[in-house]
Amino acid sequence: MTAPYIMLVDDEVPFVETMSKRLVKRGLKVISANSGEEAIVKLDQETQVDVIILDVKMPGMDGLETLQKIKKKHPLKEVIMLTGHATIESAIDGMKLGAFDYLMKPCDIDILISKVDEAAKKKQVHDSKIDKARIDKLVLTRGY
Repeated sequence: MTAPYIMLVDDEVPFVETMSKRLVKRGLKVISANSGEEAIVKLDQETQVDVIILDVKMPGMDGLETLQKIKKKHPLKEVIMLTGHATIESAIDGMKLGAFDYLMKPCDIDILISKVDEAAKKKQVHDSKIDKARIDKLVLTRGY
């Protein structure tokens, strides 16, 4: 499996810059967005993103609203919620809305990368199933 392509979404610019550098050093391809709105626009342009690391508490469109919009437009993208202000309620809400997992800030980089790898593998399995279904449909309709 190739290294996952990550989108890091957080309104705290220094956090995004530092975390991006740390993830790139670990061999991941990273793009960033500093708001939910920016993340949605970039996801429409960057279709190869595998996993989104998304802050819950952001001004404007918060993480839960951003998660809903991501899952509506890009249902196979995996999202890891990240927050320094975790509550059990927001964790449950995020999971109900389709988040892959939920981590507290600051989180250990090795744990984050492990979760990213798990999420990317899940996405890859879904993508493979869809590809196989498309091939099977072609075979049936064309009679190969």
